[in-house]
Amino acid sequence: MFDAIVYQDRRNKLRSMLKSGLIIFLGNNESPMNYPSNTYRFRQDSTFLYFFGLSMPGLAGVIDIDNGKDVIFGNDVDIDDIIWMGPQPSMKELVQKVAVIETYPMAMLADVISDTIKRKRAIHFLPPYRAENKLTLEKLLVIPAASLKDKASVELIKAVVAIRSIKDNFEIAHLDEIMSIGYQMHTTAMKMAQPGVYEREIAGFIEGLALSHGGTVSFPVILSKRGETLHNHNHSNKLAAGDLMICDAGFESEMGYATDHTRVAPVGGKFSQKQKEIYQIVLDTNNAAINAIKPGIQYRDVHLLAASVVVEGLKSIGLMKGDTKEAVAAGAHAMFFPHGLGHMMGIDVHDMEDFGENYVGYDDKIKRSEQFGTAYLRLARKLQPGFVLTVEPGIYFIPALIDKWNQERINSNFINFEKVNKYRDFGGIRLEDDILVTETGNRNLGKKRIPITIEEVEKTVQSK
Repeated sequence: MFDAIVYQDRRNKLRSMLKSGLIIFLGNNESPMNYPSNTYRFRQDSTFLYFFGLSMPGLAGVIDIDNGKDVIFGNDVDIDDIIWMGPQPSMKELVQKVAVIETYPMAMLADVISDTIKRKRAIHFLPPYRAENKLTLEKLLVIPAASLKDKASVELIKAVVAIRSIKDNFEIAHLDEIMSIGYQMHTTAMKMAQPGVYEREIAGFIEGLALSHGGTVSFPVILSKRGETLHNHNHSNKLAAGDLMICDAGFESEMGYATDHTRVAPVGGKFSQKQKEIYQIVLDTNNAAINAIKPGIQYRDVHLLAASVVVEGLKSIGLMKGDTKEAVAAGAHAMFFPHGLGHMMGIDVHDMEDFGENYVGYDDKIKRSEQFGTAYLRLARKLQPGFVLTVEPGIYFIPALIDKWNQERINSNFINFEKVNKYRDFGGIRLEDDILVTETGNRNLGKKRIPITIEEVEKTVQSK
């Protein structure tokens, strides 16, 4: 946890941004896997973590804007719990760690909410994403669960996004620190990328590394030799010499902060010439996009720059043709690069996307494109110092998409389908880094960049 004053300052800042009323933050509860006492790993709600810092089930936080009070609701454990859990600190002891003075049993939350409704005071809440919290809010607020998303406070959403988007020095230092674990996970995966090894062996090993550092993976590991499937969670394949292994994985710390990197390794340690050509285009795109990041630039423009580099690179090896600017405007690059360039990152690996991507990555001036590919861009708005984001361009050869565009003659003026068909079994390459926007430009988070050049990756794989 950060110092108590950090959480107090965050709550005070939020309080100053809303006019009046009561803000309620529900923490998460245990969620059963297959019977009540066999639960999934507990993960606290990220916004509750941000403002109230306590990572345990059964809590709710309230910020009373009008009366300047912060309250945490939660129950002390009883002897039945202690038998299974061991001695636990009291709620009064816990709340002191986050500079909260008042704490009451969870049952009293209903009374507070009921009194607030009677007094016709505003109640602000965020859109819930867990079924149990929807049911709790339905009962507390007397709002049907199906209507909660529409009734959520837009004023609160925008205020929280504004605060959480700018990472403070404590967050940046913590992110810099945990990047070393992401580095270890990815270099280990590279070294294990050898013929005869199953994908599941590598995926399991790097998840174990995350657990050994006191955290977990920041999302289910994506690791496969079938990289043309963007989020491939199948780990059943055996690696063979000549395969390309994509590894998209990150570490999540005990405080919930995430890393998120993607690297591609040649199984056995040598890229073929064909693989080198595509890999270098993706690497050039990654570097060009990072170099362009600075305060004041719209991330959509960085995405379109990346698309232009992809088109230029694919034209150089005969897979695309025509005018680059016209090809990007037509969305021709999206057959190879069918996703957005990146997303915000912080406590969530996709930071605050539980509020809705359009609140986090867009604003009143920047609206989402409807064009295939660009429509999937999660972050498009103007960048500010303190933003932490990912840069993850890719090139993929997706047979079903190639066939659809070829049959329907989509962007045939810009794509050489005859040559593209020779890459049907190529797979895909994505390269991803975590970037901090600074006052003058940007920097990679962490002490050193995970091996990324062709020479660095081959050397790392060969150092098994």
